[in-house]
Amino acid sequence: MSEPLISQDEIDAIARELMSAYETGRMVSAPPSQKPGFDVNASYAVEAKLKHLREEAGHKAVGRKVGYANKAMWRVLTLETLVWAHMYDDTVHYTESNSATLTLPKARSLKIEPEIVFGLREQLVGGKPDATAALGAVEWLALGFEIIDCPFPDWQFQPRDFVASFGLHAALVIGERLQVGRDNIATLVETLAKFKVRMSKNGEFVEEGSGRNSLKSPALCLAELSTAIAKRFPAEPLSGGEIVSSGTLTAGHSLEKNDLWKAELGGLPLPPLTLRLE
Repeated sequence: MSEPLISQDEIDAIARELMSAYETGRMVSAPPSQKPGFDVNASYAVEAKLKHLREEAGHKAVGRKVGYANKAMWRVLTLETLVWAHMYDDTVHYTESNSATLTLPKARSLKIEPEIVFGLREQLVGGKPDATAALGAVEWLALGFEIIDCPFPDWQFQPRDFVASFGLHAALVIGERLQVGRDNIATLVETLAKFKVRMSKNGEFVEEGSGRNSLKSPALCLAELSTAIAKRFPAEPLSGGEIVSSGTLTAGHSLEKNDLWKAELGGLPLPPLTLRLE
């Protein structure tokens, strides 16, 4: 990774400000992208510092979440690839009977996004993005709800702010897991590019999305992530046991207390997933 344009002291100060906002639920007056010299390299340096601070506090990074899994956005924002941030053992939740109730007391203005989540069996080494090769490293996949929260006013931020603020990650809720193996990889390569997801709130339809909204397939998104990580952090590849949340399949929708959200899949053999925020 290239060296950031700002000093380590500035990186540490930004990380501590964002950590304080994360721990207290306070807002940050302006995103770090407004600071001179805060480039993508600086954002990943802040993300690494946040990971260190969370580990010092006794938490473990358990995977990574993707942002900007949409090539049209890359052109608009002059990105070369997607971006990512770590997820932690206290933010990833598994459901019972594909239903969850979540409490997030320090939230500001939450949004909910349906995503395909992968659990890796083995290390995934970056190369030319290939869905079949990526699924070969996967142990299971599941439907999940990614819950995001923004510490910046009016949800205004740049990709480098996303990286430096935990990827806006507040929680990940994981539904029933589908095992991935030699017998179903070829089928999954096809269906992951075609399946649909239907989002409803309190029984009323909200939006339909598709696997194509995540880089034409969540499997391709996983492959792109491994390639991007290999280029920037060759010593930190995606490893066995990691969880990857592969990018939203619809727009993000406001998540309010007591609303019951439901995601239903068409084309993937997984049951509906529901979530209520307390």
